[in-house]
Amino acid sequence: METDLNFWLQLMVMLVCIGIGGRFGGVGLGAAGGLGVSILVLLFGLQPASPPVSTLLIIVAVIACTSILQGAGGLDLLVRLAERMLRKWPSAITFVGPFVCSLFVVLAGTAYVAFAVYPVVAEVAASAKIRPERPIAASVISAGIAVVASPMSAATAALVASLAVLDVSLIQILSISVPAFIVATFCTCLSVYWKGTELEKDPEFIRRVQSGEYQELHIDPNASKKIEATKTEKLSVGIFLLGVLTVIIFGTFKELLPSWDVAGKIQTLPIPSLIQMLMLAFALLIIVFCKVPSHKFASGSVFTSGLIGVVGVFGVSWLTGTFFDAYKPFFVSMFTDMAQSTPMLFGVVLFCFSAVILSPAATTAALMPLGVAIGIPAPLLIALYPATCGDFIIPGGAQIGCTAFDRTGTTRLGKYVVNHSYIIPGFVHVISGVAAGYVFAQLFY
Repeated sequence: METDLNFWLQLMVMLVCIGIGGRFGGVGLGAAGGLGVSILVLLFGLQPASPPVSTLLIIVAVIACTSILQGAGGLDLLVRLAERMLRKWPSAITFVGPFVCSLFVVLAGTAYVAFAVYPVVAEVAASAKIRPERPIAASVISAGIAVVASPMSAATAALVASLAVLDVSLIQILSISVPAFIVATFCTCLSVYWKGTELEKDPEFIRRVQSGEYQELHIDPNASKKIEATKTEKLSVGIFLLGVLTVIIFGTFKELLPSWDVAGKIQTLPIPSLIQMLMLAFALLIIVFCKVPSHKFASGSVFTSGLIGVVGVFGVSWLTGTFFDAYKPFFVSMFTDMAQSTPMLFGVVLFCFSAVILSPAATTAALMPLGVAIGIPAPLLIALYPATCGDFIIPGGAQIGCTAFDRTGTTRLGKYVVNHSYIIPGFVHVISGVAAGYVFAQLFY
């Protein structure tokens, strides 16, 4: 009885800390994780788990490379290219917007780059007399979930580290996650294509026009073409993309990796270590060849937001690892039956957990190792990867900001918190992404 009571008390400590930290996000989430670990170890006497060092080092290396790309102007170039593509097909903005925003998230590994493009999506839609809620909602959801299709994202880094024990390569993950993401994004665009009344019939838009709150902007369609890319910006993007390609090549053809005889066993260079060293190496190449000033290495928003994410992943993963390690036999026994009968239920666990901690990377780092431990096959875990993106349930910075970007008033947060413009496309993207991933996993493996 005492053991049962301790279990429920410790579970409550973990959930309360995650719930409190989830309200603050980032550093607050990491700090709450630290508090939870302190209580579990110092008060209940649990043995602290090892922090996910490999995952954290991958994230830090990628952040370093991406922030230096930003310092060289490469990230700004990507944003300008996105704007140009959006303005080229205004009538198709409901489809073009989500795919363009997602493309740049996939390349950069961070949703930051898409945030700079959202206002363009809103204005292009309004100028084309298309209800902005449609492309905005689809773009925010797709860009937020695009981390599952990015080889450079913190979430993918966590998945690579989690599946390393199963000898799963990065290209194997991407071969399922990328096509599944494309299918899910298309389904999401369709789900909003006929949503709501047409813009010129929307009551709120009519009210804003009549009251003078909304005035149409006269945007020069060639504005994004007036700022030509510099050689430095082009070179920085080229080096960065070469780094991504190098990671994929070495991660795919493992015979290219060095190996060593350690105590009579052949050990090959782990994929997480490969990503860490290559990202740092290509970061230096950008610094040297693009002559990036030292004060720009860590002055951009990518570095700041990235480190905030590192703290969040660190604290939450350490907390959940400590708790799950203490009761690993119990959870393995419980979830093994579930994995054998209905393994898709593990996706529900991933989704609910991510909806609370608001971080795909932290969810992946915390729960995917458990999925490996209970025997869920690697292809199915990759198919369930989009389920780690349940952070759209409660409106966050992107949702709130994009609601403000829509000057027509068609994009809404709702009176009951969860009845916002992003809820339906969010569920459509996750469900269709998991379903498509399952199909591709069956085809490829």
